[in-house]
This record gives sequence, structure tokens and C-alpha cells, in this order.
Amino acid sequence: MAFYVTMLPVQEWILEFRLGYLGRYWSLINVAGLFIGFLLCALIFVPLIINMTLDPFRYPDHIVMSAIASVIFGAILWLGQWLMLRQTEITPRIFALINTVVGIFVFSVLVWLNQKSLEWSGGPIQGWKTGLIFLVGGTCTGAATGKALDFYCWRVEQRLIRIEKEKVDKETQERERLERERFEKAKLEQEALEAEIAQRKRIQREAAIQEERLWYEQHGKDYADYEEDEEDE
Repeated sequence: MAFYVTMLPVQEWILEFRLGYLGRYWSLINVAGLFIGFLLCALIFVPLIINMTLDPFRYPDHIVMSAIASVIFGAILWLGQWLMLRQTEITPRIFALINTVVGIFVFSVLVWLNQKSLEWSGGPIQGWKTGLIFLVGGTCTGAATGKALDFYCWRVEQRLIRIEKEKVDKETQERERLERERFEKAKLEQEALEAEIAQRKRIQREAAIQEERLWYEQHGKDYADYEEDEEDE
């Protein structure tokens, strides 16, 4: 209890910045998983102990019971965390499995390293060293795993921001390219229209000059005199 009750709130405090309102239920869901796991272990171990099939104070029976308890607690805790993390987009669902395995591993290492000095019975004052060991171990484990997930979420957010920025830049470049193409097309159309108008005016002017020449020729003025008069004008 000392180990998990310190590990889970520390994780919740860190994860709340990334998971939002989901982080507020982190400890609640995990405590519920611990309670369910305790009930399942009791349903399995009590009949075995009563029937003397397993002796919790004898080797290797207590190793077998610890392994069974680890599997039960691990499966239930993993399921609860996975159900929570699957509702988020940037949080890896495998973190539920990693967090559960790391918690059980660290707990087992703490027991193994301090098994000679731990006090598993007696009043709360007598077991202060046991409580202190698991308080510190739970706090360190919760901070490490929670910060690892926080760092992962930050990396994912940065990657998503970079992808979005690249997408916006690409759309902007494509939009600018289309604008340039429309401008060039409009410019070519305007130049073609101006050339057509200029050609039409030139044809009209040549036609007018030709009509004027014909008029002078019909009224008795030859081409040479017409050219001289035109130069004088």
C-alpha cells in the first residue's frame, strides 16, 4: 500500500498536465484495480492455504504465491490503465504495460534487497523502516515513469506541430503557385487581347488609307500627287 499509494499520486500529478481530466482518475482506477486484484488473490490463496497446498512461509511456496499475485495484479492494473490511455491520441497504450511491469519489478527488487531488515508484522511504529523504504521507492518509481510519459507526450506534440506546420507551409506554397499561374495566365490573355486590338486597328487604318487612295484616284488625282500631298500633311 505504501509503495503504490505514493507511486500513483505522483504519476497522476505529472500526467494531469498531459491527459487533462483523465489524469484525475488515474489513482482512483489503479486503487480500484488493486482492490479487485486483492479480492481475486484472496479467492485463490485462502483455499490453497486452508488445504495446506501452499505454505506462505516456506520456500518455494511463497515464490509461487508471489508470482501468481504479480500476474493477477499486473493484468488488472494493466487493463485499467490501458482503458484510460486508449482515450487519448498522443499517449502510447503500451505505457500501461510498461508502467505495470516496472512497478512490480521495482517492488520485487525492494523486497529482495531489504528482505532481512523488513518488518512485515507489528504496529505501524515498529514497521517505520519498511514503510519508509516503500514510500521512497514508490515516489521515485512514480516520478520516473510519469516523467517518461510526459517527455514522450511532449515529443509527440512537437512532432504533430511540425507535421501541421509542414502541411500549412505546403498548402501556402501550393496556393501561391496557383496564384502565380493565374496571374501569368491573365497576363498572357491581356497581352493577346492587346495584340489583337492593335492588329485590328492596323487593319482598319490600312483599309482607311486604301479607301482614301481610291477616292483620290477616282477624282482625277494620281498616286504620285497623293503621295506628295500625304508627305506635306
